[in-house]
Amino acid sequence: MNDGFSSRHLDGHALPDDAPPFTTLVHLTWQEGRIEHWIRFGRQSYQRNLDRHSRIVGFAPGSIFAFVRWAANDYGTIISRIDILRTIGRGEPFQTLPFVRPGGDILLKLNGWPKVERVLQFVDAIEALDIHPVDAAPDYWRHVHNRLTVGTEPRFYSLDQHRAWLARRTILS
Repeated sequence: MNDGFSSRHLDGHALPDDAPPFTTLVHLTWQEGRIEHWIRFGRQSYQRNLDRHSRIVGFAPGSIFAFVRWAANDYGTIISRIDILRTIGRGEPFQTLPFVRPGGDILLKLNGWPKVERVLQFVDAIEALDIHPVDAAPDYWRHVHNRLTVGTEPRFYSLDQHRAWLARRTILS
């Protein structure tokens, strides 16, 4: 019997058959105060609710999204993490990541709530410029990753930097 899911699996759950080809799928779980996985930004091309605590969302090739994971037990926080990824197209190399299938080009990967919170502040600053974070230059997210990893302050994204990125993207396409 076909229940709409294939024999492939995403972290213990079968992958949906109705997702468009080459869609990057992310398994999100929300159990208040225990496991909280969410997308901070990204343009979803697919969504399927699995139950009241989990769903699968998808992103088309070439998309950028931010995936936040937080979990705790009776003694406090176990993990706080943010990943910003560019989804991949057919045949492109990629890095794997828990809860993301097949994986993606990791632009930023940081652990620990102080660093996660700092990245979220940079996302908010980009939105304050009336720029959607998915449209920011991918190199900017790498810059934020590198600076925060070594404990230095990243530069804020500017409108001039964004205009330069848009011009570069136009030339490259």
